[in-house]
Amino acid sequence: MSPSGNEKLRISDLHAFYGESHILHGIDMHVMQGELLTLLGRNGSGRSTTLRSIMNMVGRRTGSININGSETIDTPAHKIAHLGVGFCPEERGIFSSLNVEENLMLPPTVRSDGMSVEEIYELFPNLYERRMSQGTRLSGGEQQMLALARILRSGANILLLDEITEGLAPVIVKKLGEVLTQLKNRGLTILLVEQNFHFAAPIADRHYVMDHGQIAEEIAKDELESKTELLNTYLGV
Repeated sequence: MSPSGNEKLRISDLHAFYGESHILHGIDMHVMQGELLTLLGRNGSGRSTTLRSIMNMVGRRTGSININGSETIDTPAHKIAHLGVGFCPEERGIFSSLNVEENLMLPPTVRSDGMSVEEIYELFPNLYERRMSQGTRLSGGEQQMLALARILRSGANILLLDEITEGLAPVIVKKLGEVLTQLKNRGLTILLVEQNFHFAAPIADRHYVMDHGQIAEEIAKDELESKTELLNTYLGV
């Protein structure tokens, strides 16, 4: 639990559907302010769908999703963003014809507490160095940093991050870990879908393990060692 004890997100009995496919089967979870939480599990376990459900970007959802004390199960995605939720999908969504700085200036100010471009460059020195480079000329790691930076510009304080380290060089993965730790220390709340357990373990406060569209286990940071075998079973390590 964070020092403030302020609950940012509570999900109760969440079911999600794409057409006739029933993907999530009664998810229950909560995230406190300043917590960094991971959703672990094999591919197809429902982790990305959970993030998309929070943003109301699935076909249909039932149950309850409470964000900052507001029920959002019937709220459209753009209004969820105004509650301070930022979603960084796996595909990143960089505007390749624009340079780094133009990409950063693009997001509307959804909330007044967004980071300035100067603050972004302080957090991501690589982006400052490449600020005049076109999106197409950026490495995968730089694109990922830019995708995260754009969310921070919008004023989001609950970050939903989907597989942000996938396919990136170890030096970039390390840098992303440092940035997430800094953001957590600033009081931001982070929900991270991650395959790279070695990246997630040192920076996360708690882990939810998903299996077949359900939460199979909740594991606190200090329980990791005693539950390694259990994790290996679920993750197929």
